[in-house]
Amino acid sequence: MYWRIGQRIRVEVLGGQRAGYGEEIVSTVSRQLTADFGRSFSAKSLRHMMRFAEVFSSLEIVSTLSRQLAWSHFLELIYLKDPLARDFYAEMCRIEGWSVRTLRERVDAMLFERTALSSKPQELIRHELDSLRSGGGLTPALVLKDPYVLDFLGLQDRYLEKDLEDAILRELEIFLLELGAGFSFVARQRRIQLDHDDFYLDLLFYNRKLRRLVAVELKLGDFKAEYKGQMELYLRWLARYDQEPGDGPPLGIILCTGKKREQIELLELDKAGIHVAEYLTVLPPREVFVQKIHSALQAAQARLQARTDE
Repeated sequence: MYWRIGQRIRVEVLGGQRAGYGEEIVSTVSRQLTADFGRSFSAKSLRHMMRFAEVFSSLEIVSTLSRQLAWSHFLELIYLKDPLARDFYAEMCRIEGWSVRTLRERVDAMLFERTALSSKPQELIRHELDSLRSGGGLTPALVLKDPYVLDFLGLQDRYLEKDLEDAILRELEIFLLELGAGFSFVARQRRIQLDHDDFYLDLLFYNRKLRRLVAVELKLGDFKAEYKGQMELYLRWLARYDQEPGDGPPLGIILCTGKKREQIELLELDKAGIHVAEYLTVLPPREVFVQKIHSALQAAQARLQARTDE
């Protein structure tokens, strides 16, 4: 009903044009609706309805989303400025059954901007979201993030990799939420035997949405090129000995405190199923965090544009 009212105002009163919702227009509409529906609507509610119909132009999409989303969800979504971010959050609410509070927290934590998806060209982002809306499953780009915010671990300035691992296991439930949708814990220090040598994978998870094992290596300091070979070895071993029939190939996440973006690009880690991401054990002030995310996105888009121009 709210969408239909908003659409009616846009078509019959505004003539399909985008315009400011001035007091005169709102008052006129309010009188008409009171006569038609036998109830009054506040000016604020009418503005919400008009905005609703403006940003969600398809009744079919609204009808699908409204099976899982309440009006209070839409009120959070309709004022997001980025249409791609808005569609991302709407679909994740639908798939994951987020409460309004969870949605608000995810938006505030810049979840969309931290996904691997957000650094792709806009047409690819739109394609992924359209596929998700039409019934496709989650992809790694929708699940993997950069950076991961691990301020809940309570680590001080100096710590070892084992301290980081211990803290993650102590706060495993929160860590799983930060990892994203569908993750479950499998093992710590998974032993891998090859040619009489022992290797130990820091953390092993399974993602039921992706239907893949996910290996996580924890590193102190910046990314090093040698980490690629180590992770590739783990992933190939997991694919041969642990992967179940019907599952996709294992994924690897290398968590570092800093990234060497040119090295990562040249190594073409994405093609090997390896995602390198920074982690933050201390959350910086809001404005610094926002700037960090936006700077990373701008750098990624600039690299994509440079490759396109070559």
